[in-house]
Formats: sequence, C-alpha cells, structure tokens
Amino acid sequence: MKIVKKVVKILALNLLVGLCIIVYLNYPKLNILNGYSAKNMCSSVFLANRSVEFTDTYDNNFDPVHLADDEVNTVDKIASASLFGFKERKAIYREGLGSVLVDDDFDEKAPVLKPNRTKVNTGLAYPYGALQQKDTIFENLDYDKIHTTAASIFDADGESIQKTRAVMVLYKDQIITEKYIDGLTKDSKLLGWSMTKSILSTMYGVLQKQGKINIAEKAPVEEWQDDERKEITINNLLQMNSGLEWDESYGSISDVTKMLYLDADMTRTQIHKKAIHKPNENWYYSSGTSNLLSGILRKKLNNDQEYLDFPYREFIDKIGMQSMLIETDMAGNYVGSSYAWATVRDWAKFGLLYLHKGNWNGAQIFDADWVDYVTTPSPTSDGDYGGHFWLNAGGFYPDAPRDMYSANGFQGQRVFIIPSKDLVIVRFGLIGDAGVDFNTFLKEIVSAVK
Repeated sequence: MKIVKKVVKILALNLLVGLCIIVYLNYPKLNILNGYSAKNMCSSVFLANRSVEFTDTYDNNFDPVHLADDEVNTVDKIASASLFGFKERKAIYREGLGSVLVDDDFDEKAPVLKPNRTKVNTGLAYPYGALQQKDTIFENLDYDKIHTTAASIFDADGESIQKTRAVMVLYKDQIITEKYIDGLTKDSKLLGWSMTKSILSTMYGVLQKQGKINIAEKAPVEEWQDDERKEITINNLLQMNSGLEWDESYGSISDVTKMLYLDADMTRTQIHKKAIHKPNENWYYSSGTSNLLSGILRKKLNNDQEYLDFPYREFIDKIGMQSMLIETDMAGNYVGSSYAWATVRDWAKFGLLYLHKGNWNGAQIFDADWVDYVTTPSPTSDGDYGGHFWLNAGGFYPDAPRDMYSANGFQGQRVFIIPSKDLVIVRFGLIGDAGVDFNTFLKEIVSAVK
C-alpha cells in the first residue's frame, strides 16, 4: 500500500512539474494563445452561430490553442480563455461589428456606432438574388469529373489530412457543384482570414472609381513626412512593396500575432516600422500593411459612420453579400487583414464580381481597369502577388491557367477566379497547401471545361 501511495505521489509530482514546464515555456505566448482561443470562440458562437462543442472540436483543436480552457457567457455574449487559470483573455460580441478581443482599459458600456445595412429583394435567382437557379446543362462540361474532383479534396472517414470544409464551383454564374462537411451548410458563415485583404482592396477600387483617391499618391501618414518613408505610395502598400520592416510569422511572438491579439488599434502597428528597403525593391507580405490601409481609408472618408457604412453600401450589400460581416478592432477600425466572415455562396459572389470586371448585373461597382491593376504582378513578387490578390502569373500552380488569380486566406481559404475558363472556385478548410494538392485539383476542374 505504501508503495502504491509513493507511486501516486511521484506521478502527481511529475504531472505538476510537467504542467509547470508547459506554463513556463508558453507564458510569454499566453496572451496570444488565450487571445486566439477567446476571439475565435466568440466569433464562432455569436457571429457564425456554431456551438461551443463544434468550435472546440474543429476550430480550436490544434496545438497549442487546444490547451486553453474556454468559457462562454451566452447572455452577455462574451467568451474568455485561459491556460490553467493564467493570463485570461476576453472577447465580446457586438451586433454589426462582430467579436473583438478586449483589454482591461476597454469600456464595454461605451456607446458604439454600427454599420447601416441594406437588403434588396431582387426577385432573381442566385447569384443576383436569393431564388433557386434553373437547371442549366452545359454540353462542354464534364460534370462527373467536376463532382469527383470536388469530392477528392475532402477527407475520407477517419482521415484528417486535407481538412476541407466546403467546395463550390461556378461556371458562367451557374453552380456546378457545392459540397460541405457534416455540421456546415450553405447558410454557414466562414472566416476568410486574409481573403479579407482582397475585400479591403476592393474598397480602394470603389473609392478610386468615385474619384476620392488616387493610389499613385503618397501615403498620408504624418509620422513618415520627415524621413525616407514619405516616398511610400498607396500603390506600394497595396502591392506589399513598401520596403517597411515587418515579421509575418504565426508560430511565434511576432509583429502580426502581437497586432492581432494585443493591439487596441491595429492600423498603427505598421506605421512605426522603419524602412529597410526602398519602395518597389523588396516584396514582403504584411498584414500590418493591410490594416494601415484600413486606417488610411477611414481618414479619407468624412466621419466614422461613413467609414463603417462604406464597404456595405458601396459594394457588399449592392451585390447581395448579406451574410458578410467585417469585424473591427477596439478602436473601431475594420481588421482589413483578417476578419471578414460570409457564407460560401457570398464569397463566390465576390469572385463573380471580379470575373465580370466589376460589373454586377448591369451596375459597375468599380472600373474594369481595377481588375487589370490588382492582377498586375507586384515588382519582385515573382509574379505571385498583385494589388492585395494572389496571382498565378509566375506559375505557382504550374498546371493552372496563368490568368488565374485569387483571394487567399490562412488555413487554405481560397476564392479562385479563372477568366479564361469563366470559372470561380471556392474552397474552405483548416489547412492549406501543406495538406491539399491545389495544383492537381485546379488542373482537373479546368480540364473538365472543354
């Protein structure tokens, strides 16, 4: 009996030591780890209307985020997370603005503005309305191949490699195939992550069409006017070619993780970074740049209400993307780098808007040459990046058409636009190129269009 007690004590001591080591090694990261868990849980439950259990099982189940313990207050719409009681973080949900990770200085009771939304019933079929599409048969499509290819990037029972959650293929505006995992439907809102950058870019396209901005102009940043950064243009920022210092690393405490999970005002993080290259000399992907652009947009508009209304009034609601919601930071800025949610069908509408060069059922949302701009390769990007869109001009996917471009997001969120084939392809999942052979997937879909 004494031996058993001794063994139990040793095991308990080892467990305690192990827990102490985990906490010690991860303590500097706890703000970010718990922040991610709380923010994602809050958005998933209150914005996307998913259960706590679903979120824990499928969204917050990766290392080390799965270590955090979440608590959800459904009455006040609050989610909090901590690791063994350490460094608790809290996120709150606000109607129209989504979920926001807050700090101790945030006044939860302060009145806030929210976007005005407009819903128009066109009486038309999707994508120009909410009615069911009429069956349309295209003789040049290999339907079986498209259905088989779409199904091929979903995991079989018991597997967890490709982690695809939804796929949709549209040809000439018609839904050819649409598939979801159990638990998700056509009405489920999904986070686009960095596909939000392409939404932000579109705001600039609309603003330029309205003559309210010229992307060739110098970036209106007061802090840059007395040094070499004053030469940076809005175009440089849209092309991720400003030369500013930035660390876009998600596996460590970096500029991007501190911005997303610690900063009250995400539009200012990139402002304070020094220039380490001249503009157009070094392409580097930066979420801080996108949020800086969100802040510049805010200054270009007359007031905060106009800023909040602008993307919805000028293009999101105009094309019927009623499910879309772009979340804000504590300072009321759209998190243009990362936080737009919408259904797969509404993300597909975004792709169709670009496929039709800004024309939506007769209404010109942005000038057609804006598409030429966003698909022009940024200098030094090897043909992979344009104006906040990813490109295939350099053959990143060698067996896909070179005119293909896309909105890309963390964990393999994609809206592929292929003008030469009149295709829009949407894919949502929990892993990107590391688990999914997008090249073969795209090749097979494209080859099914004769």
